[in-house]
Amino acid sequence: MTMVLTLTGALAQQKLQVLGKSRAMQRVVVTNKYLLLPVQEREDNANIRILKDGQQVKSLNVRLAVDQVDYYVPLNLTQFTTTNSQLLLDITFYGDRRFTGAMKDFLCWKEMKQSDTFDTKNREKYRPQYHHTPVYGWMNDPNGMFYKDGVYHLYYQWNPYGSMWENMTWGHSTSRDLIHWEAQPTAIEPDALGDIFSGSCVVDKENDRVVAFYTSAGKSQTQSMAVSKDNGQTFEKYSGNPVLVSTEEDFRDPKAFWNPEIQRWNLILAVGQEMRIYSSADLKEWKYESSFGKELGCHDGVWECPDLMKLQVRGTDKQKWLLICNINPGGPFGGSATQYFVGTFDGHHFNCEHKDTRWMDYGKDHYATVTFDNAPDGRKIALAWMSNWQYANQVPTKQFRSANSLPRDLDLYEYEGQTYCGVTPSREVNALRGKVVKKLPKTCEIVVDVKGTTEVTLSNKLGEQVLMKYDVAKKTFSMDRTRSYASFSEAFPCVTTAPVYGDIRQLRIFIDNSSIEVFDAEGRLSMTNLIFPTEPYNNIKVAGGRATIYEIKN
Repeated sequence: MTMVLTLTGALAQQKLQVLGKSRAMQRVVVTNKYLLLPVQEREDNANIRILKDGQQVKSLNVRLAVDQVDYYVPLNLTQFTTTNSQLLLDITFYGDRRFTGAMKDFLCWKEMKQSDTFDTKNREKYRPQYHHTPVYGWMNDPNGMFYKDGVYHLYYQWNPYGSMWENMTWGHSTSRDLIHWEAQPTAIEPDALGDIFSGSCVVDKENDRVVAFYTSAGKSQTQSMAVSKDNGQTFEKYSGNPVLVSTEEDFRDPKAFWNPEIQRWNLILAVGQEMRIYSSADLKEWKYESSFGKELGCHDGVWECPDLMKLQVRGTDKQKWLLICNINPGGPFGGSATQYFVGTFDGHHFNCEHKDTRWMDYGKDHYATVTFDNAPDGRKIALAWMSNWQYANQVPTKQFRSANSLPRDLDLYEYEGQTYCGVTPSREVNALRGKVVKKLPKTCEIVVDVKGTTEVTLSNKLGEQVLMKYDVAKKTFSMDRTRSYASFSEAFPCVTTAPVYGDIRQLRIFIDNSSIEVFDAEGRLSMTNLIFPTEPYNNIKVAGGRATIYEIKN
């Protein structure tokens, strides 16, 4: 039996057809650019198939509102058809009707609206002031980062239809200084091969193009390729996709790079709990070279988002290779984290020179770390996703979720006969420094000159606080956020502790509206943690050192 309802309000005179308990069809006469879809995050996803003349032109999943609207997301109707023509929305709900009630009574039918604009004004108190975030929607892994003609391009895992993980697409932002980012149109959208998971871009100088590699996540995970001839603004997918396939279930996150030592392209892939290395002369045909990872590093979770690069060892004429391996779960404090390996690579095999597990950042909110291709001056500039899979979908924001870390330059340094990864805030970050102030502002950089064991406490009048401690005797640095607001997740309160390789003389502490990043000024310590104080921390107490507070320039 088909039930036909006439809607009132925004979609008046357009028919809603209810087909059974979980399916409905909504006919839309296009009058404006966007259809604003009302989202209620506690509900299950509904699948929306968009049909034009009986043919599916798009499929997406949205948590359509049942009895409360948390926010709206825009569906661009004009990408499918012209004004005054019709589209049919075929909607399937997956929630349990015993808890959500009759589908005909759902609030979404009254709240769907057409509009020529979508309001992206920031209404979030926790949105960072000087870290990259999406204008709206969910973001996780940074993807496809490259530099060309004075512009840094950052692509990212993006859900345009909600602030929780779903509908994976490549969003796109650009910057000339690694600090101020401008949102660009969507770069790569899902297709019949699947959603668009993480990957990389290379600047193919010989052919004056940018080539993207990404994981097509359908019934299987395969690797696909797309080409841009306009500096990464738009991509045309390769007609021969996929370019790499496997019988493995976890087969993803291709990182490609030109290797001048073998005059070929290399590509490294995360496959289960190992990395696989390939080579190619033309970026289309890939030869398997070797695998790396058995019995080395942490194997408590799936390996993801690899990177492989040659770096200088500070103060020496030596160069070594660094292999980045992100893992989830298995991080030192639970959930996701970034480990790394130092060794040699001849274009065919990577050999690790150490047996211990090493973490690039000892905070809880540093993941999916990768570097920009073709960065100027041979620099290796990294960005991380600043969150943790244990609670990323639950952090207390709605308009958007997740930010990227500050940009960091990577190198290598030696300590007691071992070689470690150095992590230093990129020099572009220095431009954020404003005037020296005495009172603690909401966002700032704090430089602490250390005199032995040192404690730094940030607090507010509600009794919320974060305690940071450099312990000379234990040779550790720790950050305690157990008294920071954390009611959204039992996994959030924690104390993160890092080993210290050599004496710390100065700390650089970057505070934004929802994050703290701490670096040893000599680049031997990195710790990234989210914070969500009910009110901003406005008090600072330092024992054992002297602090200089710089406000952040707009």
